[in-house]
Amino acid sequence: MSVTAQPWLSWCGTALAALAMAYTVTACLAVRLRRGPSQSGPATLPPVTVLKPLCGAERDLYDCLRSFCDQAYPGFQIVCGVRDPDDPAVTVVRRLQREFHGLDLQIAINPAQHGSSGKVSNLVNMMPFARYDYLVVADSDVRVAPDYLARVIPPLLDTAVGIVTCPYRGCPRRGPWSVLGSAFINDWFMPSVYVAALLGSRAFAFGATIAMRREVLAGIGGFIPIADQLADDYRLGELTRRRGLRTVLSEVVVETSVDERSLGDLVRHELRWLRTIRAVRPLGYALSFVTFGLAPAAWGP
Repeated sequence: MSVTAQPWLSWCGTALAALAMAYTVTACLAVRLRRGPSQSGPATLPPVTVLKPLCGAERDLYDCLRSFCDQAYPGFQIVCGVRDPDDPAVTVVRRLQREFHGLDLQIAINPAQHGSSGKVSNLVNMMPFARYDYLVVADSDVRVAPDYLARVIPPLLDTAVGIVTCPYRGCPRRGPWSVLGSAFINDWFMPSVYVAALLGSRAFAFGATIAMRREVLAGIGGFIPIADQLADDYRLGELTRRRGLRTVLSEVVVETSVDERSLGDLVRHELRWLRTIRAVRPLGYALSFVTFGLAPAAWGP
C-alpha cells in the first residue's frame, strides 16, 4: 500500500465509524422516544373481522391463534383460511372453535389460486366470509395481548388513515439460531423502522398487523393487485398511500415467533428478508451498511 493512500483509507475508516456511531445513537433515541398516536377511542368501537391466512401447523400456532380469540373487544369475528382441507392448521382451528364456542370463528377452505402468492390467494378466498367493514390481517405466527384490537382500531376511525400497522418483537425458541434470528428483528430491523419514523417516513406496512377499512381495500382493487408481489404487505400500504391516505405506525407491539432450527434456516430466512428489502427499498438497502456498526468500527483507526 502506498504511503499517500494510507491517510485516505484512514480518513474513510474514521468517517464510516462516525456514521455508524451516529446511526446507533439515533436508533437508541428513536427506540426510547417511540410513541404512537393516542389510542383512546370512542365508547363504541366498530365490529372487526380478523383475517388469518394459514399454511401448516407451526410450533406455536395454537397459542398465537388463541391470543386473537381472547380479545377484550365488543364485537369481532375471526376468519382463517387454508387451501388444503388436510392442512394440519385445520385441526388447530377446530380445537379453538370448540374451546370458544360463542366466538364467530370460521375457516375458509379453498384451493383456488390467485397469482403466485399463496398467502394472498388465501386472503382473496377468505373475503366472502368477512362480515364487517373494519379488517385486520395478521400473520399466523403473531401473538397479541387481550387489548390488541381495542388499541389498533381507533386510528382507523379517521377517514384520512389508510392502514394501521404494528411493529413487532421477535420471540426466540430454543437454540442459538432462533436467538440470532430474533436479534436481527429486535436489534436491527425494528430500530431502523423507528429511525425512519423519527425522520418522518411512513413508507412501511408489516404482515404482523395491517388494519384497514373495507372501503379502502375496495378502492385499491382488493387483494388481487398484490397477488404477484414479493412484499405483499409493503405493497398494500404503498397502494393506500398512493390514494393520499396516511399510514399509522401503532404503539402496539406484537410478538412473532422465531423458530430457526439450523444455520441453514437462519441464512435462508435472512437472505430472503434482505432481498425483499432490496426489491422494495433499493436506496435504503444500498445505504444499510451504515446500520451494521461492527465492520465500520473495525475499519476505523
